[in-house]
Amino acid sequence: MATCPPYPTHPTGPTGGALRHAHWWQKRWVRYGALSTLLALSGLVILALVREQTGTEGFLVGLGLAVLPVPLLVASFRWLDRVEPGPWRNLLFSFAWGACAAALIAIVANSFATRWIATATADPSHADTLGATVIAPVVEELAKAAAVLLVFLFRRRDFTGIVDGVVIAGVTATGFAFTENILYLGTAFGTDQLTGDTGIASVTAATFFVRVIMSPFAHPLFTVLTGIGFGIAALSGERQHVRRVLLPLLGLLLAMGMHAMWNGSSAFGEYGFFAVYAMLMVPAFGLLTWLVIWTRQRELRTVREELPAYVVAGWLSPGEPFALGSMRERRVARQYARRHGGRTAARTVAQYEAYATSLAFLRHRGRRGRAGADFVVREQELLHALWHRREFARPALEHAAAAQSWRGHEHGYGHPHVAPMPVYWQSYGQVEGPMYGPAPYPAYNPYRT
Repeated sequence: MATCPPYPTHPTGPTGGALRHAHWWQKRWVRYGALSTLLALSGLVILALVREQTGTEGFLVGLGLAVLPVPLLVASFRWLDRVEPGPWRNLLFSFAWGACAAALIAIVANSFATRWIATATADPSHADTLGATVIAPVVEELAKAAAVLLVFLFRRRDFTGIVDGVVIAGVTATGFAFTENILYLGTAFGTDQLTGDTGIASVTAATFFVRVIMSPFAHPLFTVLTGIGFGIAALSGERQHVRRVLLPLLGLLLAMGMHAMWNGSSAFGEYGFFAVYAMLMVPAFGLLTWLVIWTRQRELRTVREELPAYVVAGWLSPGEPFALGSMRERRVARQYARRHGGRTAARTVAQYEAYATSLAFLRHRGRRGRAGADFVVREQELLHALWHRREFARPALEHAAAAQSWRGHEHGYGHPHVAPMPVYWQSYGQVEGPMYGPAPYPAYNPYRT
């Protein structure tokens, strides 16, 4: 996920004068305030509903057990996002939407639909089955997909590919599963209080084993399919309107189908749950994990292939593309910066790595004709962001590249600094050196040819 510097604070109009003030509802603080208020109100309502169904003691027990898988899941998605880490605010929004807004929509809509079916058919057991296998997958996946859609539309710079879609969708579903687990575990605890069951034989223990131990990835796995659809749409050109609409819809339908299969597994006989788990969920989880890791490796290869053009133009030093194209060398660079400059230097190097990755992806989209109309402006913003952080980042990355070169020499590889320079950039248009208009940095241009 891209890390983006803000647009200039005072944009100018076509004549060079300042733009007119935006309407009050267009101001950023108004939008953020409205969204925060919506999520907070949703959280309060969902809190009251869950507590009403589980009781105070059941709610506290459910909360304590449901929170256990959350750090592991969020850390996993954050690990996938390390190539181009996105802002934490997107993850916080996604988790809050899943835990509050999506959960509230699901509880209200599922209850209403199940009651209506029971009244219409006079068969409560049939209504529960139909609600779990048909209504719940549709309602819940739509509610979770709304968060992915909002980030895709309003944080477009942060949403550039498949990994971004997977991360946003996965964190949203993690928040949703967190609230749902509180409800299920709290209800199970209340049942045990009535029956007097304790220990491994209790309903709480069985619910915890199924939902937290066996399938903590279930909801994220479903919604990740929607995220992949949005991620592929993000890679499509702006004129490919049909593809940009159909692919997210296809991902959403697949998410609903897998969710319905999972919820309906108990109807397939005594061992239906285990059969669906072994034959559908585990292979799907393995396949999607492989896809995301493969995509991450491809992103690193894109960094190594695209950034040498900026070496030729003088914006980067020769070793940087190779260091930035390896997660190991990135870590070495951050450690070097921390040893010699403290946490501030390490944080600066991490920001530099993220901006450089965004720059590589931007250029990759531009070469394929998929960049937006603001390509040049965005490229300048990223280059200037790199320039302002070069004092700490460049020595650290050069150290990492030198360490990589030494390890390569020991193992018989070639020196990374003498790797052949890609020539595709010449056909796309040579990148200008660190001088746009008036030369802001006239002293630096040692590698310009």
